[in-house]
Parts: sequence; structure tokens; C-alpha cells
Amino acid sequence: MRALTLRSSLEYCEKYPAPTPTDGEAVVRVIQAGICATDLQLVQGYMDFQGVLGHEFVGIVDEAPHHPGLLGKRVVGEINAACRGCPVCQAGRLTHCPHRTTLGIDRRDGAFADYLALPVENLYPLPDEITNDQAVFTEPLAAACQILDQVSIHEADRVLVIGDGKLGLLCAQVLQRAGCRLTALGRHPEKLQILADRGIHTSQDPTSLSPGFDIVVEATGTTGGFTLACEYVRPRGTIALKSTYHGQTTVDMTALVIHEITVVGSRCGPFPRAIELLKEHAIDVQSLIHKRFPIEQGTDAFKHAATKGVLKVVLEMT
Repeated sequence: MRALTLRSSLEYCEKYPAPTPTDGEAVVRVIQAGICATDLQLVQGYMDFQGVLGHEFVGIVDEAPHHPGLLGKRVVGEINAACRGCPVCQAGRLTHCPHRTTLGIDRRDGAFADYLALPVENLYPLPDEITNDQAVFTEPLAAACQILDQVSIHEADRVLVIGDGKLGLLCAQVLQRAGCRLTALGRHPEKLQILADRGIHTSQDPTSLSPGFDIVVEATGTTGGFTLACEYVRPRGTIALKSTYHGQTTVDMTALVIHEITVVGSRCGPFPRAIELLKEHAIDVQSLIHKRFPIEQGTDAFKHAATKGVLKVVLEMT
């Protein structure tokens, strides 16, 4: 099959081995997949991953041994393949299974290919109301929804989202639905305009904002974003950390202790809720798509996705 692979460098391959499903897995024919910041970090050496990249996808179930009802269904999929037998899994913490593999990130070939394999339990059939373009955003939108499962947000709360990349824009739209006093801080007026058009207060200048936010969501992907979050959260406030950083990060732990700041790591989230939001057209994701490339031009797509100011770049397999 065709695939975009990472070995010593990123390469397009026309004859990569197609996946062979193990017990309980299905094979999905990928329609399209999105490049995200994690993919760009993986190319730079994050996680030391080797294989097929990609974890944001929509596709059609092509093989599903023992699950014929799934054949031909258009699906999205959760990226963590848990063992489902260890104590962590039995306790319901599947995304933290110590034996898990992660699609396109850790020991499992990903979605930048004609086909991928995932456990049947990871797959979610899509309603007809959701387009393929919308479906590609299910995984990052679910990650944005995770914040509301981890942090209690009330109407009176001042909430700051730092970062106007793809995830930051999704987080802001999700948090708007909580009815809080929300501000989105970023550097790119054209990106912030997407939020402003939905009635969200935005700013490009941190100095124009008064510190003392009850909750700060850090989604810049940079260590400077975390420093800024620490400056703008109130004592005994909460920082929801959506960024992952390649390499070491310096943190002033003393300030966190003195101000009694709660730091919540926030990763993967609930797919059913994300699917429902997309079905209701409650979140604008179409405006986040910047450009499309066929998989044969995958290396060019990565170069474009790494350009400053670019939002979502989509790879098309069909």
C-alpha cells in the first residue's frame, strides 16, 4: 500500500506492507487524515517513533473478522489500543494502559497510508450528517472536550486559552459552551478571527489582560506558553496543560507551590461527545483546514504544515 513513513527521515513509500489484523482488530481503508503538531514533533525525534505516521483520520471498515456489521461503515477511531486485561484497564483507565500501543505515535503504524488496523472497540461509526472534513477533527476535538471532564468550569470563572493553533481554537470553542468569561490569546489575527466570529473575546497582547484567571488552558506547544500560563493564573487557580514538548522543560516549581497552583495534564478525550458536537455543527472546524495534499505529496504536505501560521493540512488517500 501507499504510506508516509518515518525512519531516519520522512519518506513516501508505494509498497509498504498492508496491516494484518490480530484478534479483535479491524482494517480501515483511510479516506483522509490530518497532520497535527504531534506529527511534526515526531519527525523531529519525539518518542523515537518509526513507522507510518498519522492518528487523525476518517475511513471505511474494509475487514472486520467476527464483526460483519462493521463492514463498509465510515468510522473514526480512538488512537490508544489498550490490552484491556491489566489492572489499569480493569479500573477503566484504558488510555493509560501500560501495554498500550498508540496509532502513529508508539509501536503502531498510523493513518498516513491506504490502510490501518485498530481494535474494533476503538472504532466509532459516523452519522451521515458529519462530512469527511469534519470527521478528521474528531480526535483533537475529543481532546478539547477532555478539559471539561477534568476541570469544573462555572459561568463566573475567568478562563484563558493560550495558543491559536488548531487545538487552541478547538479548546476555545468547546469552553465557550460552558458559559464562562472566556478569552483566547494568540499571535495571528486571521486565526483569532475564527473565534471572534463566534463571539469569543480574543487578544494578541498579553499585557492588555489582567492576571488572575481562574483557569488557564495552555495549548501553544511551547515552553513559553507554560511560563505565561503561570503568570496569568490566580493563586489556587488551575492550569490545564494540553501541550507536549520535545526535549526538557524548565519549570519554576517553587512558584507553583507558593501560589498553590493545580496543574492538570490533559490528553485524549471522549469521542462520543466530539461526534455529537460535529453532528450538531456546534464547532467550526471547516475554517481550520488550510490546504489538502494527495498522499503522494506527503513530504511536501509536512513542509507546508510546519510553516508558521498554517492550520490544518489534510492528506487525501482517494
